[in-house]
Amino acid sequence: MIPNSGIDLLQAKGYEVMVSPENRVLAKSELIDFLKKDQYDAVLCLLTDKIDADVLDAAGKQCKIFANYAVGFDNVDLKTAADRGVMITNTPGVLTDSVAEHAVALMLSVAHRIPESDRFTRAGKYHGWEPMLLLGHDMSHKVLGIVGLGRIGSRVAHIAAAGFGMKILYYDVKRAESFEQEFPVADNGAPQVEFRENPDMIFEQADVVSIHVPLLPTTRHMVDARKLGLMKKTAYLINTSRGPIVDEVALVEALKNGTPHGAALDVYENEPALAPGLADLENVVLTPHTASGTEETRQAMSVLAAQNIIEALEGRIPPNVVKI
Repeated sequence: MIPNSGIDLLQAKGYEVMVSPENRVLAKSELIDFLKKDQYDAVLCLLTDKIDADVLDAAGKQCKIFANYAVGFDNVDLKTAADRGVMITNTPGVLTDSVAEHAVALMLSVAHRIPESDRFTRAGKYHGWEPMLLLGHDMSHKVLGIVGLGRIGSRVAHIAAAGFGMKILYYDVKRAESFEQEFPVADNGAPQVEFRENPDMIFEQADVVSIHVPLLPTTRHMVDARKLGLMKKTAYLINTSRGPIVDEVALVEALKNGTPHGAALDVYENEPALAPGLADLENVVLTPHTASGTEETRQAMSVLAAQNIIEALEGRIPPNVVKI
């Protein structure tokens, strides 16, 4: 079930909306059975739905669009959809602020040991102020490395630079000079933002590395044991992008060995399962894929997905069509 705003919009346009009776993620077989029960002109799907040839066939030849309720679309077989003439759309932009805020929150949580301190206090272990109790690390004026300078990565950079005076290093497939010009230059001429042409340099030089690349064959396990070994012993890894970008087994071993110092994850390699030992570590903060989980954002995603469907069914090209 998604927020009602998008469903209401579709119904206001006169469309009949059939909602799965199960208020949970459907297994592939359940999704196929649901789609075969009727004929649908459009399907609003979730990132947990694997949209492959079997699902597309179940939807039937009259189905014009699968509107993905997510900014990512690694759950969709784009080529097969294109071969069948089915449009695929996503919901970019509306979740930029919430995911960026969550990434920054994770950074602060792990660096200041907030969840660990919460557990410590709730367990009755707090017996008074101590000068060396649960010491963390400041983020102000540290170096933030952004891997993937899309909408969310750019927003994280702005929050960190303006809010904490952090130096920003970024890696992307190409340099974004216009982005660099959005930031001030110090009196000594030093820029606040610098491009690195090799992601290794980000892992070597940053105090915090925040991942914001899409999941592609080229980015799967992009963060592996070698890259983790490049990080400073005091550094932190943040991932709000897609779980398989990080080799989770390698991360567990790296965290056990103290390099990096800690990590904070909102996504996992084999969701909802966690790599063995990950949940046992104190130097990791874990959230259940809720970076976009705010009232405002999930409503906006619902509306945008519905708008994509309306555009397609009224014979226009939706603004958020995903291209191969």
